[in-house]
Amino acid sequence: QVQLVESGGGLVQAGGSLRLSCAASGRTISNRAMGWFRQAPGRERDFVATISSTGSRTDYADSVKGRFTISRDNAKSMAFLQMNSLKPEDTAVYYCAARRQLYPQTTSANRDYDYWGQGTQVTVSS
Repeated sequence: QVQLVESGGGLVQAGGSLRLSCAASGRTISNRAMGWFRQAPGRERDFVATISSTGSRTDYADSVKGRFTISRDNAKSMAFLQMNSLKPEDTAVYYCAARRQLYPQTTSANRDYDYWGQGTQVTVSS
C-alpha cells in the first residue's frame, strides 16, 4: 500500500506560479511511475503529467506543456508539480497518483493508477 498526501495548493492570480508536492508513505515509490491529474467542477478527472520511476521520462497534457513541470525525489519519496503561467482554466482539484509496484512506465490513463491522494485545491483568478 502507498499513501499519498498533496500540498501546495492555493489561490493565485493569472500568470502566477504554484508548486504542488506529493508526499508518499508506506511502500517505496522508486519502482513505480507517478502522475498528476486534475478535476474541475462538473468535469471528469483529467490527466496533467506523468513521470517514470527514474524520472527519465515525462509526458504532459497538451494544455499544460511548456508551463508545468513534473519531477520526483525518490530518496525523499516525493513528487512535485511546478506550475507556471497559470490560467483561470487551470482551476481544479489536483490529485497525485501512483502506479502499482514494478510498473515504472509513464501513462496518462486514470485506470492505470492504483493509489490516489485526497487532492489539493488550486484556484487561479483572472
